[in-house]
Amino acid sequence: MARRSPEINAGTMADIAFLLLIFFLVTASMDVDKGLTRMLPPPIDSTLASPPPIKDRNVFTVLINSQDKLMVKGKLADLETLRNQTKEFLLNPANDTILSERPLFSERITLTEKERKAYEILGDIRVSRGVISLQNDRGTSYNMYLKVQNELTAAVNEIRDELSKQVFGVRFTQLQNQDYIEAIRTAVPMSISEAEPKDVGGDK
Repeated sequence: MARRSPEINAGTMADIAFLLLIFFLVTASMDVDKGLTRMLPPPIDSTLASPPPIKDRNVFTVLINSQDKLMVKGKLADLETLRNQTKEFLLNPANDTILSERPLFSERITLTEKERKAYEILGDIRVSRGVISLQNDRGTSYNMYLKVQNELTAAVNEIRDELSKQVFGVRFTQLQNQDYIEAIRTAVPMSISEAEPKDVGGDK
């Protein structure tokens, strides 16, 4: 008489599989598109007079073509040097006439409420009038676009850190006082203007 092989009890296999599934769902990390943090300007009041045009020297033009190549102020540039170029433009340490203007708070004709408060907290410091103008081609890769955004943002953040350490002795990211945070943001705004993508083109 043949011996019967013992049967495997599979009654709990479904429970085990379900628990494993729950475990992997809970512990797995998922990529989430966080987007880019930008504060939009307030709506333009149509009853007010048009603001004066921005001088060419105060516009830091960054172009990305369809081949992911950079042009800064009309010249070919490298992603690795973009951060330092941006900082030099905004800080203008040598008071170069082709870089952004940096008047003192006291030299401005009028001050907004935020600027007046920043003046009281930070003192009579020089504030850049520079604006970063970013333009990309419709064929620009999303990866390159993000890399350029990261470098421009990092340049502004480094300037904020330097000013914060100079005035308060700590980095900007370490500030706890909300008035101090707003003062630094006012003195070093994230002035990045983006135009609608268009056909910037590739190599000529």
